[in-house]
Amino acid sequence: MKTGQGLPDVSEADIVLIGAGIMSATLGMMLKELQPDLRITVLERLDEAAAESSDAWNNAGTGHAAFCELNYTPEKADGTIDTSKAVSIAESFEISRQFWAYLIQEDHIKIPENFIRSIPHMSFVWGDANVEFLRKRHAALTKCHLFEGMEYTEDCEQLKSWIPLVMEGRDLLEKVAATRMDLGTDVNFGALTRCMFEQLSKMDGVQLHFGYDVRKLKQRPDNRWSVRVRHRETRVKHKVRANFVFIGAGGGALPLLLKSGIPEGKGFGGFPVSGQWLKCTNPDVVEQHHAKVYGKASVGSPPMSVPHLDTRFINGKRELLFGPYAGFTTKFLKNGSFFDLPLSLKVNNLHPMLSAGVKNMPLTQYLINQVRQSPDERVEALRQYYPEARGEDWKLEVAGQRVQVIKKGPKGGGVLEFGTEIVAGADGSLAALLGASPGASTAVSIMISLLDRCFPQKMQSEAWQKKLKEMIPSYGESLAQDAELLRKVRSWTSEVLGLQNTVKNEV
Repeated sequence: MKTGQGLPDVSEADIVLIGAGIMSATLGMMLKELQPDLRITVLERLDEAAAESSDAWNNAGTGHAAFCELNYTPEKADGTIDTSKAVSIAESFEISRQFWAYLIQEDHIKIPENFIRSIPHMSFVWGDANVEFLRKRHAALTKCHLFEGMEYTEDCEQLKSWIPLVMEGRDLLEKVAATRMDLGTDVNFGALTRCMFEQLSKMDGVQLHFGYDVRKLKQRPDNRWSVRVRHRETRVKHKVRANFVFIGAGGGALPLLLKSGIPEGKGFGGFPVSGQWLKCTNPDVVEQHHAKVYGKASVGSPPMSVPHLDTRFINGKRELLFGPYAGFTTKFLKNGSFFDLPLSLKVNNLHPMLSAGVKNMPLTQYLINQVRQSPDERVEALRQYYPEARGEDWKLEVAGQRVQVIKKGPKGGGVLEFGTEIVAGADGSLAALLGASPGASTAVSIMISLLDRCFPQKMQSEAWQKKLKEMIPSYGESLAQDAELLRKVRSWTSEVLGLQNTVKNEV
């Protein structure tokens, strides 16, 4: 991979992408497809791409299509299920699949087995109230063709055939239920990211630079940006000038946004949440489970802490993980500094940060309690999903770091958000992506929104519109409203990506 063997003192670019993760890779590939003559410089503080939130061990790996994630379908006060977020996420994942299929057909990335596989997505609950919730959720979701083929059962024998580890040793008098969607996927976003950067590195006008810290962002009188960087080993400073800057540095995006000084970034803060997995070390146990089984999050826990017993494929090896166990840290990145949180406190975001902190004291206490858990307590949590789990078959692995968005509320206080948010300057010359879940799975939709905001004239041009339709055949149309279009694109992407397609009446 071409890494731009050292930066000159001053270099020029059309686009600067800060952070070599899935978001920058997606935006870089889209921009080069839309306008091949663009000069793009990628700046990454670590020595390789996808080493933070996009890495397989640091990312949930579920192709988030809202098939199994119960937190995307909240129950409203009147007892009905709100499916709007689930439908939006499901449609966004289908858009990502189209873009990936396009890249494969154009020979831009390697064979799909490197990063995506079919795996059933399941939701599993116990207790009368939770079973009733899941039953209503299934009925509500299957009214939409995006969830066609989702199965529901309360039958223990059926469940034993689907998820033997989950059912072995369980009290058969306990009421249980599950949904199953065979169209689910496991996605190695680290492998996908590296494939895209490998292709980008071969393109004219693209330079990848690893080991560089961004120290300062300043907008020049001509509205271009001056990005000052320093090599982490040599300490040598450099400057990159660009028309547009994208800050896609995961948890590190917030400090860089604040450094930019754009008015739109004022008032934003971040709440860091760490994670850990229990990884199964017994191959015999690993082979007995073949699904992503999601449950309900504990009261007061963040959405990223929804427990799941998860079959993964990492570096060509089948893995079985349980978690994540949440934790509290002041780092914004796994490879960050304990000073990240205190240094992010500014005059303009101090009140929202303190206000959100006071409002979310139960969450803080929950995270501290998670950190203090003993190995036995972690295994006990695992046994709710795998009753016969043995502690000696599992070891603790540190997962990724997330920074949840805090922003000003309507009355000046702070609001803690659990999604992703694009913050862009009024002139469209700089944009940052803040937040976490569902993140990587919806990267393509997020980048389309960014392009609409930052490149509005070009997005309306005939050339870009035509190319967008090539890359994403459903572009400009609603998959949630057009069942026939969904069947067509789902059939195409399933074939190209080598995935199972359970949709009936394929076209």
